[in-house]
Amino acid sequence: MKEKQFIVVSYDIADERRLQKVAKVMKDYGFRVLYSVFECYIERDLFEKMKARVEKIIDPLEDSVIYYFLCEHCRSQIEHIGKTPFYLKEETVAVV
Repeated sequence: MKEKQFIVVSYDIADERRLQKVAKVMKDYGFRVLYSVFECYIERDLFEKMKARVEKIIDPLEDSVIYYFLCEHCRSQIEHIGKTPFYLKEETVAVV
């Protein structure tokens, strides 16, 4: 089994069309937590594919994309205030 990594992706895209394209790519790999911030919990090879797709869209002279890699310990220390995103909610499991 390949190890997954927790990655926070933040971006600032100058052009609206490129912004929409990057957001569409990011939705294939993670969950939007803010307008230009996604959380991804993916294997390294999928990260490389995501990164390559993003690099084909952006203009490096105008746009910025930052990938923050968090270890499991750091991930467990995340604090959240406000409405809980659906993927962080605990699920109730009924055993019959």
